[in-house]
Amino acid sequence: MKFNVSKVREDFPILSTQVRDQPLVYLDSAATSQKPQFVLDVMNEAYQQYHANVHRGAYWLSQVSTEKYEGVREKVAKFIGVKNTKEIIFTRGTTESINIVCSSWGQENIQEGDDIVITRMEHHSNFVPWQQLAKEKKANLKIIEINQDYKLDLESVQKAFSGNPKVFAFTMMSNVLGTLNPVMELTKMAKDKGAMVLIDAAQSVSQMPISIDELGPVDFIAFSAHKMCGPTGVGVLWGKEALLNQMKPYQFGGDMISRVQDHQTSWNELPWKFEAGTPNFVGVIGMGAAIDYLQSIGMDQIHQYEQKLIDYTVNEMLNVSGLKLIGPKSPHNRGTAFSFTLEGIHPHDLATFLDVKGISIRAGHHCAMPLMDKLQIVATTRASLLFYNTKEEVDLLIQSLNEAKKYFLGGQK
Repeated sequence: MKFNVSKVREDFPILSTQVRDQPLVYLDSAATSQKPQFVLDVMNEAYQQYHANVHRGAYWLSQVSTEKYEGVREKVAKFIGVKNTKEIIFTRGTTESINIVCSSWGQENIQEGDDIVITRMEHHSNFVPWQQLAKEKKANLKIIEINQDYKLDLESVQKAFSGNPKVFAFTMMSNVLGTLNPVMELTKMAKDKGAMVLIDAAQSVSQMPISIDELGPVDFIAFSAHKMCGPTGVGVLWGKEALLNQMKPYQFGGDMISRVQDHQTSWNELPWKFEAGTPNFVGVIGMGAAIDYLQSIGMDQIHQYEQKLIDYTVNEMLNVSGLKLIGPKSPHNRGTAFSFTLEGIHPHDLATFLDVKGISIRAGHHCAMPLMDKLQIVATTRASLLFYNTKEEVDLLIQSLNEAKKYFLGGQK
């Protein structure tokens, strides 16, 4: 079936919202995506028709709730090309998924003098945990730098892997630059040196088909439901079963327990070993609905449409005088996040100006202060698109940017 963006937009109630008497133009999907009515209906049904705690009851409501909840593991596994559902851990999001690996695997395996390798373009969620672990363990935090094209610098990559790398944690797609990293190539380099590899797939999971086998010999992948048209507060950690079995629990209590005695406790088996307390089971069910929705459209179709939107947006932005695109200028091998500065206008002022016109964009450091410091930029404006956005919305953005120049700069531009 041919991708029809007009039809897709009808699935998202919020896209018909009026903002300050203007049609909403939502360009902040890198922060969080909007939700289709289908996902909202499935979650509402869960609350209204079979809401009960999972794994705890022999009664009908609990059995149905548990069945729906556990059924999402199979959906997630198929979505990322995994056969073993024991390797699918439900978390509160990408941040918690990374922290689980850092706190559990990292505490057991990182020693003084080891190298922890990350990249300059990491989100704070994949930067700070490793930074803090390195400080605690007296390990070396090595940061792979970017080049003038906003891609990873090859010389810096080779230097980072020249020592004793134990961990390589990196983003598949930058939430600031839009850079799409060469995952398989990087993973192979890290594994050849014996490093554990974790991929932050938060930005990429909604934009392209992902298969574990095609990413190379990765060990862990983390992503969030709310970036892929699902609810907030839910995410996934996928990890190799052998590694997860070796790791200590991250938190204690609830269904992660097998047996408690006065002075000893044994843990439940995977995947529940890492799912302490009452899980956000309605959120997980909503994530399953989001996967159903995305697959009903087709991830290949979504990717193809977004590539056309990327090409159009890059070309239009490069034609705006005074606009500096902080990210790859080629539409190839990049995602839908477009950070930029507009000469003479502070990003926060620009965001406020655009909001008056109903255009929702993000301004700031985008949880990437080390990147901003390196680029010597205080903040950028970021427009981030998804498959429900249109060329017409890009046109409105470009038109409004030109109007902003006249408003703020008068005759200067």
